[in-house]
Amino acid sequence: MEQEKKLTERESLHLITMMINKAKESYHDTGTGAIMWGAVIAICSLVRLSEVHFDYRLPFDIYLLTLVAIIPQIIISIKEKKERKVKSYDDPYLDYIWLGFGIAIFLLIFISNNIFSEWGSWADEYKNMTGKPASFRFSEYVAPLFLMLYGLPTFITGAACKFKPMLWGGIFCWVCCIVAIYTSIKVDLLLTAASAILAWLVPGIIMEKEYRRYKKEQAPLNV
Repeated sequence: MEQEKKLTERESLHLITMMINKAKESYHDTGTGAIMWGAVIAICSLVRLSEVHFDYRLPFDIYLLTLVAIIPQIIISIKEKKERKVKSYDDPYLDYIWLGFGIAIFLLIFISNNIFSEWGSWADEYKNMTGKPASFRFSEYVAPLFLMLYGLPTFITGAACKFKPMLWGGIFCWVCCIVAIYTSIKVDLLLTAASAILAWLVPGIIMEKEYRRYKKEQAPLNV
């Protein structure tokens, strides 16, 4: 009887351990999405910097790559949701935060493009009226707006998930946002690339390594 009781306790402990491991697995992020977006934004910013510095233009807007990247992001999200067996209570909130971030970025791009399309005629009219070229350049203030948005979901996700690399990445975006107000377009693009690397690419690589290590540790338990 005593032997049966000990065996039951051992089995119960093993069952509880398996349930905890399964729950942990569901919360683990592969980091693939963060790596992809960090790389895409960094590459786009550096290519645009090259265009400005060497005075040439590609036959297409390099930032169109961000729209193309949406397709693999959707595929990655669907795959990760299928693999996730248990969902934490804060997952829906984080999903909506990043959805709102995407919508806000799209609206900011839409608004900026409309302002740029009108700015040429405003600048010409100002020059005709005053005889001086317009000193204000809207392009100098676009990067700080994007950096401000970059930091918001990154900081919230890092704080909610207690993931310090992403938490500090969000803070870095906001610091760069303030700095970019006082710097030239070239520096703004460098700050944008650095923010994408530190806020998304590096944390994504860390998450991916932790995910691979966790999968190896859990492989014997799943046999």
